[in-house]
Amino acid sequence: MKPTFKAQSMQVQVPATSANLGPGFDSLGLALGMHDRYIAQILDDAIIDIDISGEGAETVPRNDKNLVIKSMYKGFEFLGGQPRGVALRALNVIPHGRGLGSSASAIVGGLSLARALVLGGNEQMSNEDMLNLANELEGHPDNVAAAIYGGATIAWQEMQHGRNVALSVQLEVDARIGVIAFVPATSVATSKARKMLPELINHSDAVKNSANTALLVHALSHRPDLLHTATEDFLHQSYRAEAMPASFALLNKLRKAGVAAFISGAGPTVLVLHTGGSSEVDELTRAAGDRFITRALGVSRSGASLIAG
Repeated sequence: MKPTFKAQSMQVQVPATSANLGPGFDSLGLALGMHDRYIAQILDDAIIDIDISGEGAETVPRNDKNLVIKSMYKGFEFLGGQPRGVALRALNVIPHGRGLGSSASAIVGGLSLARALVLGGNEQMSNEDMLNLANELEGHPDNVAAAIYGGATIAWQEMQHGRNVALSVQLEVDARIGVIAFVPATSVATSKARKMLPELINHSDAVKNSANTALLVHALSHRPDLLHTATEDFLHQSYRAEAMPASFALLNKLRKAGVAAFISGAGPTVLVLHTGGSSEVDELTRAAGDRFITRALGVSRSGASLIAG
């Protein structure tokens, strides 16, 4: 049955996300207190009308190649059919190409808008459906899971009845944990960062990485004092060092000082999990120097959500 589209505009906000959190490669994600906002309306005319402000405003496509639009139309197709046209307005806050989930925000934002713009969309597209649609677009479920559910998430893929299915569980994050992002001016493409990874790693590194990933799940929920040990990675970060030397210099400096620092996603942002106050943020900001913009962020307890009005 062809969907019935709502006449009024709908607005959603989607948090930034960090994937991996050190050892949890392609599986752990964390929603951050920084949000992109998208507002869309169905049009009677067969046009796509896009206006973008903020991050990436000069470079993001304003046609059907736009990732929010592509995701909206994938959502519409799942819900039964396409509208004639769409107007989209985007206010981008999440830096692009910095490992903070800007593409995941766009994908989840587009799917959330599609669901909101169809009468009965919430009943027809569950969050589990959205996760799988988003995973098909993104290629891995870690960032999109955190963007959908908020907090910390564990995401994975498995075969069910001959079909690859993305799944996720949400973790409660200890209320004492804060987040600091050190964002450099330069970007690194995720595709480039992935090509730098080796086909094989040492068995001892795999064992240490598995132990730290398991420990990190516990540290996030109950034992922040274990975060420094739990965020040490042996699987992927070191192989990407030459693509982001300034970030790795800061990473090594912070970790030697006992700070739970890691590369956010594919980088080059350095993320810190901490339990200190504003004085610790100030101290770490001074340590980072002027090559990074410091953003003190909370953990976003909720994922993508509709904004009233």
